[in-house]
Amino acid sequence: MRKTKRYPAPVQGTNSLWHVYKTVGFWKVVKSFIVITIARFTPWMPLKNWLYRTFLNMEIGEKSSIALMVMMDTMFPEMIHIGNNSIIGYNTTILAHEYLIDEYRLGEVYIGSNVMIGANSLILPGVTIGDNAIVGAGAVVTKDVPAYTFVAGNPAKFIRSLKEDKL
Repeated sequence: MRKTKRYPAPVQGTNSLWHVYKTVGFWKVVKSFIVITIARFTPWMPLKNWLYRTFLNMEIGEKSSIALMVMMDTMFPEMIHIGNNSIIGYNTTILAHEYLIDEYRLGEVYIGSNVMIGANSLILPGVTIGDNAIVGAGAVVTKDVPAYTFVAGNPAKFIRSLKEDKL
């Protein structure tokens, strides 16, 4: 099970996204959207990581690479943590929130060190991806991925252990 905190919809009888600015500041979302949009098109990794760290308070480890078009959570980017020397593939989406009909959920996302996430993946809120794990392209990560594990698919499922590869 993902580690998310559940909150009731701000106004009962109306879906939670309709009242989004009662749960997150409008100007925070505007700032995040602008920074994330610039970073999505920035090909220079040090600049991209600096933008995320400086303006969005994200934890991005040393030498981590975030490919073009990666979509970080625009409402709660500070809840995304990426370790050292990890790769986030092209057009991946990393979410720290879910707005549902009767509630919304928030959850920290932890991506370990030396992790490789394939292109077009989706990482849902409250997920931890352990060190040295691999997430196959197009995977939908709905639960934690242990260290030294290869997962793929929708939803992402265990493919094989990578521990023997490190011996």
